[in-house]
Amino acid sequence: MDGISLLTITVLAVFVGFEVVSKVSSTLHTPLMSGANAIHGIILVGAIIVAGQAADPWVLGVALLAVVLATTNLVGGFVVTDRMLEMFRGRKDGTGPR
Repeated sequence: MDGISLLTITVLAVFVGFEVVSKVSSTLHTPLMSGANAIHGIILVGAIIVAGQAADPWVLGVALLAVVLATTNLVGGFVVTDRMLEMFRGRKDGTGPR
């Protein structure tokens, strides 16, 4: 795939992502974030596969950087989602929101 095609796909993905996130109500942000975290798990698997098949050191470096960034985003996203879901759970004494 040539560079123009990759740039076109990247620009379209950014545009679609911005439009989807801006149209979602604030009550649905937590489920949307959980779904995005699951998608980053797929990206992590893809980055590991690319790193395993890389013959060029430059490609291997970019793939390892992608593994680190995808792992950080995946773990951080699930931590933030867990903290947000914790806010919706009731307290142990029964006085919190349900």
